Parts: sequence; structure tokens; C-alpha cells
Amino acid sequence: MSLDDRDVELVRRTAEVVYEGDHSNLPSDGAVHCKNGPEFNLASTLGDGLGCHAGNDMRAAAAAAGKSETLKRLAADYPRGPHDQPQSMCPAFGSLRVGLRMRRTATVLSGSACCVYGLTFTSHFYGARRTVGYVPFNSETLVTGKLFEDIREAVFKLADPALYDAVVIINLCVPTASGVPLQLLPKEINGVRIIGIDVPGFGVPTHAEAKDVLAGAMLAYARTEAERGPVQAPREKLSDRPSVTLLGEVFPADPVGIGLMLGPLGLSAGPAVPTREWRELYVALDCAAVAALHPFYTASIREFTTAGRAIVGSAPVGYDGTATWLDAIGTACGIASTTIAATQNKFLPAIRGALAKAPIKGRITLSGYEGSELLVARLLIESGADVPYVGTACPRTPWSDADREWLEAKGAHVQYRASLEQDLAAVVELQPDLAIGTTPVVQKAKSMAIPALYFTNLISARPLLGVIGAGSLAQVVNAAIASKARFERMKNFFSGIGEGFAAGIWEAAPRDHSEFRDRYKRQVERAAMARKTQGEPV
Repeated sequence: MSLDDRDVELVRRTAEVVYEGDHSNLPSDGAVHCKNGPEFNLASTLGDGLGCHAGNDMRAAAAAAGKSETLKRLAADYPRGPHDQPQSMCPAFGSLRVGLRMRRTATVLSGSACCVYGLTFTSHFYGARRTVGYVPFNSETLVTGKLFEDIREAVFKLADPALYDAVVIINLCVPTASGVPLQLLPKEINGVRIIGIDVPGFGVPTHAEAKDVLAGAMLAYARTEAERGPVQAPREKLSDRPSVTLLGEVFPADPVGIGLMLGPLGLSAGPAVPTREWRELYVALDCAAVAALHPFYTASIREFTTAGRAIVGSAPVGYDGTATWLDAIGTACGIASTTIAATQNKFLPAIRGALAKAPIKGRITLSGYEGSELLVARLLIESGADVPYVGTACPRTPWSDADREWLEAKGAHVQYRASLEQDLAAVVELQPDLAIGTTPVVQKAKSMAIPALYFTNLISARPLLGVIGAGSLAQVVNAAIASKARFERMKNFFSGIGEGFAAGIWEAAPRDHSEFRDRYKRQVERAAMARKTQGEPV
């Protein structure tokens, strides 16, 4: 069904999601095939130096091209920090990842060829098994509007209801700055939903928040569908108990552990958003409450709030976090206080015991861009670690206040929208026994003979919540801290190699050509004197 403006009057409040009959026998999705377009000429289209790091230049261009409202919404949902450009991977990877993880969903990119190549490589590096669609362009098709027509043609070719529930089109930096109007695409073709979003690097600071851009757009569409009448039933039988939707990508074992804790409350664990299939969006909306495990899903929270759902921040992490979270979830769902207390008494002793059996001793600095940094810091502190600095590339929101306040009460400095420079400064100043962070932070720490762990692959890819998560970090963290002597030996052995004048690749033994530096310094000083003599600024 089409969701045109004429249908607005038909929209009603999402008080209850009504499902149609079972549709679990639909075929799985096939490969995405987009048409071959003209050869893309990056130089003629952009000129030198433009891209997601062009910052204000592309932002101004996008506003002039009719994207002012889009930029205002992105700025409100994902406020920028001290840096005005991404310092991690391309943010659009977050939206792409969400689309590629969903069944019966085709995902198409519209952007510079180099960007699409990088995003495609990264997506398959992280295990994507679905094709990434791409509509190419050159300077002519971009400025004449032919690119939009090519996108429209590709969407019509892809919209096969036997293969897809939805087709997602993602504008990257250049099409967004050029004003390619994805909002003019049909909302539906042959029963296939069409979702067009802008995810420019100059408007979305992190890939974690880009997940929310697509998740929020899908929830908005699904909510409107549910408000209009019966919707597709889930593949698996619905629980008879009220459900709690889990907001944020978490380790696969965490929803299982959360479900075990919700059972005694008379509740069940609902889908995790971003979902793995379109029909799960209806189940996610049809919940008693939403657990904002990752607090930066601003657009998604807006849709749940519009649907009348209660939002509960933080997560069941460690002893204190689990006690508070169970109380908040139970209260939001109208559970009796005696039942909440009984549930706490059932699980909290096991969590305390698990933490006691897996202690962590040492000073740790923690930083990352996944959005779960505050939760990990809480678990480390309850395990016995000293965590004086917690940096996250994500913004401060009301849904992380409980975690921030708890951490600050334990002596930790929480830095939202942390820049790489701030994360590195924390390592240099605090001299931790272990640095957990992004790749450049790990590199810097190891060069200082400080053991370090990559947050994304070695920390966030573990169960963190409830009984299952308690004690899960001790083995890898303690092993890393214990490697300090090995790093000292390596630093002493390789001291001076590849540093200063010896940096780079040499065919012979490196030599310090200080005479070259002295000569260049004199040239710069003479040029400055000449400009000063002629009255020019130095």
C-alpha cells in the first residue's frame, strides 16, 4: 500500500499492532543487481580536496541544494563535537551494515566510486553475505539530475516482492551535497517499501549513529503501516508475555541472558533494533517498554515515543547496573515491587559471585566509537579495575545519564564526543597498565610499551550484560596487563627504529641528514624576510 499524503487522515495511534496471518514461508532474498552506469570521473565532479572531510564546504553546498531540513534534523539528532569531521571509519558503514544484515532487503549506495569501494570492502570484511548495490555517476549525470533518474530506474528494477520487503538507498557525501532528492522516490513499488536516507560524513559524526539513521527511518515507516491496519506476522510465535524491545546491537548471548532475567518479572525479551527482518519492526513496536541499551539511537527513540512506548536507559551491567535496570524495567511495565525485589534477589548474588571469581587489578583507560563504552567501563570497575578515563565518540543523551553519574561517582572522567587527540592525551598523562581503544590509540600505547586492546574486536564482541556478562572481560584484560614486561623488552630491542629521521623505508642504514633540514630552514627564513620587506603578511 502507498503512504502518500492523502493517507495521513487514515493514520491512528499505535496502541496495538495487529498481525495478519503467518507468512513464514516467504523465499529468502536474492542478489542485488544495479544497472551499469557511465564511468565516474571523481576529479571533474568534485575538484581537489572535497569529500566527507570537506566539512563546512559540503555542508553549505547541501543546504544550497535543498537539503537544509535534512541537515537540521541530523544536527539535532547527532550534534557535532570538537571535531567537524569523522575520525573513524566512514559513518555510512553503520547504515550499510544495518541494511546488509536484514533478510529480504536490498541496499544500494549512491556516492563517489572510491567511497563505495571502501564501504563494500569493509562490509564484506565484517562478514556481509549480501550484494551491495551501486548507482554510478559522473559530473554530467550529477549536475543535470540524471543521477536521480538512474537511481529511480534501479529502484524499479529491484522492487521484486518475491525477493524483497524493502529497498534501501543511501546517499553518501557528494549526492547529499548536490541535493539528490531521494524523498521524491515512490514510497512503495509493487508492494516493496522504498527507504531513501542521506548519511553524509559531514552530517553524521559516527558509524554507530548512522545505524540509527536507517533504523529510525524503518521504524517510522513500519509504525505508519501498523497504525493503518493489520501487518505481517513474525516468523516465530509471539510470546504470551509483554515484551521489552532491546535498542542497540549487542553480543548474541546478551538478549538470551536478558530474557532469562525478564522471565520472573512476567516479561519477555523482544527483538533487538536494528532488526534482522522487516516484520520484526512491528514486533519491536508492539512492546511494553524499550531498553535503550545503546543510548544514542535518537531517531529510533523518537519513533518509539511517538508510538507511546516507555524508554528505559542504561543496561543490566554488573551488580549495581543490573539492580537499577531491573527496577526501572519493572516499574515501566507496571510490575509489582515485590516481584521486582524477588527477581533482583534471584540474579544479583550470581552476578556478585561471578565478579568476585574474576577480579581485574590495574589502571585502564577506555575509549571507542561503538556506543557501549560506558557499559564496559562500569563492568571493569565492578571487577576491581581503576578506570580514570572513559572516552566515547558518541554524544551525551538522557539515556546515558545513569551510567555517566555512576562512573563519575567512581572517579572516572567521562568524555562524550571524544576526539582522538583527547584519547591519546589520556594515555600519555595517565600511563595506564592497559589502554583499551581504537586502532591509533592502541598503536600509540604499544609504542610507549603500554599493553593495549582494540575495543571493537576484543572487548565489545563479548557478552557484557547480566549473569552471562559478569566476569567475561577478566581473562583477556588480565592477560593483556600481564604482558607489560614483554612490551618493555620489545621497546628496548626496537628503540630508535622507525622513529624520527629513521622513519620510512630505507634501502640502506638510515642516516640523519640534518644538513637538509638546516638548508630548508634557511630558505623558509629568507622567504619570510622577503615578504616582510615587501609588506606582505609573514
